[in-house]
Amino acid sequence: MTEADLAEKILARRPSEGTYVVGVTGSVASGKSTLAAQLETLMAESGAQVERVATDGFLLPNPVLDAKGLTNRKGFPETYDLAALAAALTTVRQGPARFPAYSHVTYDLDPAADRTLDRPDILIIEGLALGLDRPPQTGEKTPGAIDCLVYLDADEAHLEAWFVARFMVFWEAAEGDPASFYVRFRTFDRAGAEALARAVWAGINLPNLVAHIAPVRAHADLVVMKGPDHAILDIAEGGAVGS
Repeated sequence: MTEADLAEKILARRPSEGTYVVGVTGSVASGKSTLAAQLETLMAESGAQVERVATDGFLLPNPVLDAKGLTNRKGFPETYDLAALAAALTTVRQGPARFPAYSHVTYDLDPAADRTLDRPDILIIEGLALGLDRPPQTGEKTPGAIDCLVYLDADEAHLEAWFVARFMVFWEAAEGDPASFYVRFRTFDRAGAEALARAVWAGINLPNLVAHIAPVRAHADLVVMKGPDHAILDIAEGGAVGS
Protein backbone atom coordinates (compact mmCIF):
# COMPACT_ATOMS: atom_id res chain seq x y z
CA MET A 1 0.00 0.00 0.00
CA THR A 2 1.20 3.51 -0.81
CA GLU A 3 0.14 7.13 -0.39
CA ALA A 4 -1.20 6.95 -3.95
CA ASP A 5 -3.47 4.06 -2.95
CA LEU A 6 -4.76 6.14 -0.05
CA ALA A 7 -5.37 9.16 -2.29
CA GLU A 8 -7.33 6.93 -4.68
CA LYS A 9 -9.52 5.63 -1.86
CA ILE A 10 -10.18 9.16 -0.62
CA LEU A 11 -11.02 10.48 -4.08
CA ALA A 12 -13.42 7.57 -4.62
CA ARG A 13 -15.54 9.00 -1.80
CA ARG A 14 -15.59 12.53 -3.21
CA PRO A 15 -19.09 13.88 -3.94
CA SER A 16 -19.93 15.22 -7.39
CA GLU A 17 -20.15 18.82 -6.22
CA GLY A 18 -19.21 21.11 -3.35
CA THR A 19 -16.10 21.33 -1.21
CA TYR A 20 -14.85 17.93 -0.11
CA VAL A 21 -13.33 18.13 3.38
CA VAL A 22 -10.76 15.45 4.21
CA GLY A 23 -9.48 15.15 7.76
CA VAL A 24 -6.18 13.49 8.67
CA THR A 25 -5.77 12.74 12.37
CA GLY A 26 -3.87 10.47 14.72
CA SER A 27 -1.34 10.69 17.51
CA VAL A 28 1.16 13.47 17.97
CA ALA A 29 4.17 12.69 15.72
CA SER A 30 2.26 10.11 13.67
CA GLY A 31 3.16 11.91 10.44
CA LYS A 32 -0.08 13.80 9.82
CA SER A 33 1.53 16.88 8.26
CA THR A 34 3.79 14.87 5.98
CA LEU A 35 0.99 12.62 4.78
CA ALA A 36 -1.38 15.56 4.26
CA ALA A 37 1.24 17.27 2.07
CA GLN A 38 1.67 14.09 0.02
CA LEU A 39 -2.09 13.75 -0.40
CA GLU A 40 -2.34 17.38 -1.48
CA THR A 41 0.12 16.75 -4.30
CA LEU A 42 -1.43 13.46 -5.35
CA MET A 43 -5.03 14.69 -5.35
CA ALA A 44 -4.12 17.86 -7.23
CA GLU A 45 -3.08 15.59 -10.10
CA SER A 46 -6.79 14.92 -10.63
CA GLY A 47 -7.19 18.56 -11.66
CA ALA A 48 -8.92 19.57 -8.44
CA GLN A 49 -8.06 22.71 -6.51
CA VAL A 50 -6.66 21.31 -3.27
CA GLU A 51 -5.85 23.34 -0.15
CA ARG A 52 -4.23 22.13 3.06
CA VAL A 53 -4.53 23.56 6.58
CA ALA A 54 -3.90 22.38 10.16
CA THR A 55 -5.98 22.32 13.31
CA ASP A 56 -3.00 23.72 15.24
CA GLY A 57 -4.12 27.19 14.19
CA PHE A 58 -7.23 26.74 16.33
CA LEU A 59 -5.24 26.15 19.52
CA LEU A 60 -5.83 28.81 22.14
CA PRO A 61 -2.95 31.34 22.31
CA ASN A 62 -0.27 30.60 24.89
CA PRO A 63 -1.28 33.50 27.21
CA VAL A 64 -4.84 32.14 27.28
CA LEU A 65 -3.61 28.62 28.01
CA ASP A 66 -1.41 29.99 30.79
CA ALA A 67 -4.33 31.89 32.33
CA LYS A 68 -6.53 28.80 32.22
CA GLY A 69 -3.84 26.53 33.63
CA LEU A 70 -3.83 24.46 30.44
CA THR A 71 -0.25 24.97 29.25
CA ASN A 72 0.76 21.41 30.08
CA ARG A 73 -2.34 20.04 28.35
CA LYS A 74 -1.73 21.63 24.95
CA GLY A 75 -3.26 19.36 22.33
CA PHE A 76 -6.08 18.13 24.56
CA PRO A 77 -9.58 19.02 23.26
CA GLU A 78 -10.09 21.81 25.79
CA THR A 79 -7.04 23.69 24.45
CA TYR A 80 -8.69 24.26 21.06
CA ASP A 81 -11.31 26.76 19.97
CA LEU A 82 -13.52 23.97 18.68
CA ALA A 83 -16.38 26.32 17.85
CA ALA A 84 -14.12 28.39 15.57
CA LEU A 85 -12.80 25.22 13.93
CA ALA A 86 -16.31 23.94 13.23
CA ALA A 87 -17.39 27.36 11.93
CA ALA A 88 -14.43 27.57 9.53
CA LEU A 89 -15.14 24.10 8.12
CA THR A 90 -18.77 25.07 7.54
CA THR A 91 -18.07 28.54 6.13
CA VAL A 92 -15.39 27.43 3.66
CA ARG A 93 -18.08 25.47 1.79
CA GLN A 94 -20.07 28.66 1.27
CA GLY A 95 -17.48 31.41 0.82
CA PRO A 96 -14.29 32.91 2.27
CA ALA A 97 -13.19 31.41 5.58
CA ARG A 98 -10.19 32.32 7.72
CA PHE A 99 -7.84 29.59 8.87
CA PRO A 100 -5.34 30.73 11.53
CA ALA A 101 -1.82 29.33 11.52
CA TYR A 102 0.60 27.99 14.11
CA SER A 103 4.38 27.80 14.42
CA HIS A 104 5.96 24.68 15.88
CA VAL A 105 9.18 26.65 16.28
CA THR A 106 7.73 29.39 18.49
CA TYR A 107 5.13 26.96 19.88
CA ASP A 108 2.33 29.52 19.46
CA LEU A 109 -0.04 31.02 16.91
CA ASP A 110 1.52 32.75 13.90
CA PRO A 111 -0.90 35.46 12.69
CA ALA A 112 1.38 36.38 9.77
CA ALA A 113 0.72 32.96 8.25
CA ASP A 114 -3.10 33.05 8.52
CA ARG A 115 -4.92 32.13 5.32
CA THR A 116 -8.34 32.83 3.82
CA LEU A 117 -9.78 30.07 1.65
CA ASP A 118 -12.87 30.21 -0.54
CA ARG A 119 -14.66 27.01 -1.54
CA PRO A 120 -11.73 24.86 -2.71
CA ASP A 121 -12.61 21.63 -4.49
CA ILE A 122 -10.84 19.66 -1.78
CA LEU A 123 -9.76 20.86 1.65
CA ILE A 124 -7.34 18.70 3.63
CA ILE A 125 -7.22 19.53 7.31
CA GLU A 126 -4.72 17.69 9.48
CA GLY A 127 -4.13 17.60 13.19
CA LEU A 128 -5.70 16.75 16.51
CA ALA A 129 -9.26 17.58 17.61
CA LEU A 130 -10.82 16.04 14.50
CA GLY A 131 -13.65 13.53 14.65
CA LEU A 132 -14.72 14.65 18.11
CA ASP A 133 -18.11 15.62 16.67
CA ARG A 134 -18.83 12.03 15.63
CA PRO A 135 -20.73 10.40 18.50
CA PRO A 136 -18.69 7.44 19.79
CA GLN A 137 -21.82 5.30 20.04
CA THR A 138 -22.66 5.53 16.32
CA GLY A 139 -19.84 7.31 14.51
CA GLU A 140 -22.45 9.27 12.54
CA LYS A 141 -21.06 12.22 10.63
CA THR A 142 -22.12 15.71 11.61
CA PRO A 143 -23.36 17.56 8.49
CA GLY A 144 -20.93 20.22 7.32
CA ALA A 145 -17.90 18.88 9.16
CA ILE A 146 -15.46 16.21 7.93
CA ASP A 147 -16.56 14.23 4.87
CA CYS A 148 -13.76 11.68 4.96
CA LEU A 149 -11.80 11.14 8.18
CA VAL A 150 -8.44 9.37 7.91
CA TYR A 151 -6.85 8.01 11.08
CA LEU A 152 -3.10 7.27 11.21
CA ASP A 153 -2.33 4.33 13.46
CA ALA A 154 0.98 2.86 14.66
CA ASP A 155 2.45 0.99 17.60
CA GLU A 156 2.89 3.20 20.67
CA ALA A 157 6.62 2.44 20.74
CA HIS A 158 6.99 3.82 17.21
CA LEU A 159 4.93 6.90 18.05
CA GLU A 160 7.12 7.64 21.07
CA ALA A 161 10.29 7.19 19.02
CA TRP A 162 8.99 9.52 16.32
CA PHE A 163 8.04 12.14 18.91
CA VAL A 164 11.47 12.03 20.56
CA ALA A 165 13.18 12.28 17.17
CA ARG A 166 11.06 15.30 16.21
CA PHE A 167 11.71 16.97 19.57
CA MET A 168 15.45 16.54 19.04
CA VAL A 169 15.28 18.12 15.59
CA PHE A 170 13.72 21.25 17.10
CA TRP A 171 16.18 21.13 20.02
CA GLU A 172 19.16 21.00 17.67
CA ALA A 173 17.81 23.79 15.45
CA ALA A 174 17.27 26.04 18.48
CA GLU A 175 21.03 26.35 18.94
CA GLY A 176 21.07 28.93 16.17
CA ASP A 177 17.57 30.36 16.58
CA PRO A 178 16.99 32.52 19.67
CA ALA A 179 13.30 32.88 18.74
CA SER A 180 12.71 29.14 19.06
CA PHE A 181 10.63 27.84 21.94
CA TYR A 182 13.24 25.11 22.35
CA VAL A 183 16.02 27.53 23.29
CA ARG A 184 15.04 27.04 26.93
CA PHE A 185 16.07 23.40 26.65
CA ARG A 186 19.54 24.07 25.22
CA THR A 187 20.96 23.97 28.75
CA PHE A 188 20.31 20.22 28.64
CA ASP A 189 22.86 17.86 27.12
CA ARG A 190 21.59 15.45 24.44
CA ALA A 191 20.76 12.70 26.92
CA GLY A 192 18.91 15.17 29.13
CA ALA A 193 16.94 16.56 26.19
CA GLU A 194 15.93 13.08 25.10
CA ALA A 195 14.87 12.23 28.65
CA LEU A 196 12.76 15.38 28.73
CA ALA A 197 11.12 14.45 25.43
CA ARG A 198 10.23 11.01 26.79
CA ALA A 199 8.78 12.60 29.92
CA VAL A 200 6.62 14.91 27.80
CA TRP A 201 5.44 11.92 25.80
CA ALA A 202 4.57 9.90 28.91
CA GLY A 203 3.01 12.78 30.83
CA ILE A 204 1.09 14.63 28.11
CA ASN A 205 0.96 13.05 24.68
CA LEU A 206 0.33 9.44 25.67
CA PRO A 207 -2.56 10.27 28.04
CA ASN A 208 -4.09 12.46 25.32
CA LEU A 209 -3.70 9.63 22.82
CA VAL A 210 -5.38 7.09 25.08
CA ALA A 211 -8.22 9.32 26.27
CA HIS A 212 -9.08 11.47 23.27
CA ILE A 213 -7.25 10.57 20.06
CA ALA A 214 -7.30 6.77 19.82
CA PRO A 215 -11.10 6.54 20.38
CA VAL A 216 -11.59 8.42 17.09
CA ARG A 217 -10.11 5.43 15.24
CA ALA A 218 -13.30 3.43 15.76
CA HIS A 219 -15.38 5.81 13.67
CA ALA A 220 -12.87 7.04 11.10
CA ASP A 221 -13.68 6.35 7.45
CA LEU A 222 -10.20 5.05 6.62
CA VAL A 223 -7.56 3.71 9.01
CA VAL A 224 -3.93 3.77 7.89
CA MET A 225 -1.52 1.47 9.71
CA LYS A 226 2.10 2.60 9.58
CA GLY A 227 5.31 0.68 10.17
CA PRO A 228 8.42 1.79 12.10
CA ASP A 229 9.76 3.65 9.04
CA HIS A 230 6.45 5.50 8.48
CA ALA A 231 5.66 3.27 5.48
CA ILE A 232 1.99 2.40 5.00
CA LEU A 233 1.38 -1.24 5.89
CA ASP A 234 -2.38 -1.34 5.39
CA ILE A 235 -5.42 0.82 4.66
CA ALA A 236 -8.65 -0.40 6.20
CA GLU A 237 -12.20 0.77 5.86
CA GLY A 238 -13.30 2.32 9.13
CA GLY A 239 -16.48 1.73 11.04
CA ALA A 240 -18.15 5.11 10.57
CA VAL A 241 -21.87 4.97 9.85
CA GLY A 242 -22.61 6.29 6.39
CA SER A 243 -19.11 5.65 5.06
